Amino acid sequence: MKTTGLALLLLCAPLSFANPPAPQVRLQKEQWNGLVDAYYDAWFALHPSTATSLGLHGHDGELEGCTAEARAHQAEVLKGFLARITEVPPFQLRILDRHDREALISAIQAELLELDTVKGWERDPGYYPNLLSSSVWTLMGRTFAPPEVRLRSVIARERQFPQTLQAAHANLKTPPRIFTEIALAQLPGLLSFFGQDLPGAFQGVKDPALLADFAAANGATLAALKAYQTWLKEDVLPRSTGSFALGADRFAKKLLYEEMVDIPLDRLLEVGLADLRHNQAELKRVAALVDPKAPVREVMARVGQDHPAAGALLQSFQDGLQGARAFIVANKLMTVPQGPVPVVRETPPFMRALTTASMDLTGPFEKTQEAFFHVTLPDPAWSAPVTEDYLRGFSRGMVQNVLVHEAFPGHYVQFLFVNWMPGSKVRKVQGCGTNVEGWAHYTEQLMVEAGFAAEPRQQLAQVQDALLRDARFIVAIKLHTQGMTLDEARAFFVAEGFQQEAIADMEAKRGTADPMYLEYTLGKLEVLKLREDFKKKRGDAFTLKGFHDAFLSHGALPIRLIREEMLDTPGAAL
Repeated sequence: MKTTGLALLLLCAPLSFANPPAPQVRLQKEQWNGLVDAYYDAWFALHPSTATSLGLHGHDGELEGCTAEARAHQAEVLKGFLARITEVPPFQLRILDRHDREALISAIQAELLELDTVKGWERDPGYYPNLLSSSVWTLMGRTFAPPEVRLRSVIARERQFPQTLQAAHANLKTPPRIFTEIALAQLPGLLSFFGQDLPGAFQGVKDPALLADFAAANGATLAALKAYQTWLKEDVLPRSTGSFALGADRFAKKLLYEEMVDIPLDRLLEVGLADLRHNQAELKRVAALVDPKAPVREVMARVGQDHPAAGALLQSFQDGLQGARAFIVANKLMTVPQGPVPVVRETPPFMRALTTASMDLTGPFEKTQEAFFHVTLPDPAWSAPVTEDYLRGFSRGMVQNVLVHEAFPGHYVQFLFVNWMPGSKVRKVQGCGTNVEGWAHYTEQLMVEAGFAAEPRQQLAQVQDALLRDARFIVAIKLHTQGMTLDEARAFFVAEGFQQEAIADMEAKRGTADPMYLEYTLGKLEVLKLREDFKKKRGDAFTLKGFHDAFLSHGALPIRLIREEMLDTPGAAL
C-alpha cells in the first residue's frame, strides 16, 4: 500500500515532543526558517552541482568556483552565516530546530576547516576532473527534464571546464604522490566517459544547432582533460612530495565538525581494535560451521570461489532486491516507504577507483524519483588472476550483504525516509557519515540477527565485511595520525581484515584520501548503543520496528543529536 505524506509524517513522528510553542517561539521559528532559507539559497549558489543532485535546478548551468577569489568569497559567505546562526538563541527554538541549528553550525565549521586548513583544493589533483564529471553526471543520468533542456545545462557547465582545470595549475602545490597517482588512474575512465558515455546519453536529441554547441563544448572538455593528464604526468607527479596524513589535530577536528564525535583518538583506537578482535573471533566461529577441520582462510577461499561471473554480477544484485525487501516487511523490522525500484548498473568511471558499490537516489526536492545501485565491475584490462581475485570479493553471500547495505534496509530505505521527511529543510540536506554509513553497516548485522542470512556461508560474508570496516577504522587513524605507510595499510587489510589483495589495495588508497572512512564501524557502534539505551527506556514497549522507524524519522544528522531527541537522558554515545 502506498504511504501518503501525511501517513508517513504520523508514522515517523518522534516519540516525544515539547508542548506546543508559545506565540513568541512560533515567531522565532518563522525567523529561523527564513534564516535557513537564506543560508541554503546562498549555499546552493556556491555549490550548484550539489543543488542539482538534490533536485533543485535553479543553478543547473553553473559550476563551483575553484579560483582563489571564489574560495575567498565562499569563506566570507560561510563565516557571515556562521555568525548569524550562532547568534540565534537556542532556548527559543523547539528541540528539533535547536538541533538543526547545531547541525548547521557544525557543517559550516567543517566546510571552513576544509577550505582554510585541510585544503583539498591544494592537495588533490583528482578534485578538479572529478568535479567536472560529477557536475554533468546528474544532468546526464536523470530524467527530471527533457534531454534538450538537460543538454543545454551540460553545455553551459562544460564551457566552464577549461577554466576549472586551469585553476588547478595555480592551486596545486606539492600534492601527495598517491593522490596524483589516483587522479592519473581515473583519467582514462573520465576521458572515456566524456568521449563516449556523455554523448551516448543524448543520442535522442535532434536539434542540429544544439548538437553542434555540445560537440564544441565537449571537444574542448576532452582537449582540456588530455592536457591536464599530460600536465599531471610531466609536471605534478615529479613534485608530488606532500604527505597525505592529516595529523592528529586536523583529524580530530574533522571528526568533531563532520560527525560531532569528540572521543579522544587513543580511545577510539581501543574501540576499533576491540571490535576487530570480536569479529575475528566471530569469523573463526562461523568458518567452523562451514568446515570445522579447515583453516579459516581456506574456508574463505572456497566460499569466495562461488561467485557470479563478471557478466552476471549486475543481474545477481538486481535479482536479490525484492527478496530483501519482502523479508523486512514480513518480519516487521521497519517501515519501507514507497519509492522507485532501484536499477542496478555499472559504477560511473569517475567513481571506480575508490568504490565497489554505492547507492544513488534522486534528491529530496526532485519531482521525478529515481534510484540507481552502482556496482564496480572488473576492469577489462585486468589479467585473469586479478579479475578472479576481485570477483572473490563478490561471493554469493557477499552479494547479499552488499545489497542489504546499499538497498534494503540500508542506504535506500534511509534515503526514502529523508526524501519524504516533511518540515525540516536542514534534515533533507544535511547528513553525516556515522549516521548514513553507520546505519547501513548496522543493518548488515541486523539482517543476520533476524535470520535473513541463514546459511553459514552467508554469515561469513557479513563478518568479513565487518572486518573490512574494522580495518578501515584502525587504518584511518593510523594512516593519518600515527605514520602508517600505504604498504603497511595494505598488509593490515589482508592480515587483520582478511581481505583479498585487490580489495586491500583499493581500500588502502581510499584511506589516504578519505580519512573519515572509520565512520562505518563508529556509526554502527553508536546505533547499537542507542538501540540498547532506547530499549531500556521503552521496556516492554520496545520493538525493533519502533526503534528503527524512530531513528530514521530524525534524518541523517549526527547520532549525538538523535540520541538527545530519542532519550530522556542521552548518556555516552559508546
